[in-house]
Amino acid sequence: MHTLNNFLQEHKKAIYVTLLAVLTLFLLMEYIPVLAPYSEWVTPPVALFVGLAFALICGQAHPKFNKKTSKYLLQYSVVGLGFGMNLQASLASGKEGMEFTIISVVGTMLIGWFIGKRMLRVDRDTAYLISSGTAICGGSAIAAVGPVLKANDSSMSVALGTIFILNAIALFVFPAIGHALDLSQQQFGTWAAIAIHDTSSVVGAGAAYGKEALEVATTIKLTRALWIIPLALVTSFIFKGDGKKISIPWFIFFFILAIVVNTYLLDSVPQVGHEIARFARKGLTITLFFIGASLSMDVVRQVGIRPMIQGILLWLVISVSSLVYILW
Repeated sequence: MHTLNNFLQEHKKAIYVTLLAVLTLFLLMEYIPVLAPYSEWVTPPVALFVGLAFALICGQAHPKFNKKTSKYLLQYSVVGLGFGMNLQASLASGKEGMEFTIISVVGTMLIGWFIGKRMLRVDRDTAYLISSGTAICGGSAIAAVGPVLKANDSSMSVALGTIFILNAIALFVFPAIGHALDLSQQQFGTWAAIAIHDTSSVVGAGAAYGKEALEVATTIKLTRALWIIPLALVTSFIFKGDGKKISIPWFIFFFILAIVVNTYLLDSVPQVGHEIARFARKGLTITLFFIGASLSMDVVRQVGIRPMIQGILLWLVISVSSLVYILW
């Protein structure tokens, strides 16, 4: 066993590159008719699982490349998905989830603060960051609010680690629950967008459930992500932070632009938008491998029990309440 561990540690970078190359190769086989059936096994949950398994067995490899690539590839993939969507249908989906989005964002922040700070005595910054990540869009919200809050690296790492672990669980659990409850594509997409933290896992869960669920989940989640801006402003006011450090998720606006272009400029050649969106879904699958490979036992150990309990309790509250709202 010791020899095997040494081998894995010594060759983890090569193993990482090999896994990435294999996943990419099989995804691209879909464009070759005779080989297309062999690409069906590479789904978003499988890519995430492969990344997680690698990280937990071998540890992190190429962490800087992994982090930077996953960030930008996710953004490009989300914009690409916009080319497969229609503006009118997207507005209808976004409007349906807007009312509960407003209520859930404010409610999640308040409940999260109470659970973390008052009940579990988690430190102020960590409790606030976990609440922000759960309320809006996971790591993106934490990354935007952290500098405004002037949170230290430890609080940022613990909050990101908590959200990351729960995101990985959600990608596997939510589609199974959706099928067990026989949720429609519309219902599941709305639920996933509200109850799952990061955009990557929301899109991944939506893709695993179905095409319509993917479109609904992506639209509502990105509408929800716009709340990063007012949240950062409010945080700056409450904690007297530096409001100039707000990080605006510009890719959301490019996503909206892609929908507009597809609806009004590519309507006569729908195959173009379809192919771009198809390729973007492959980019998302590879992104989930990168995200899974970012986890490590160090992150798991650093999270600690109280922040994790806060994250789980808050996640259960928003998951159950949003599901009840959708089914009602």
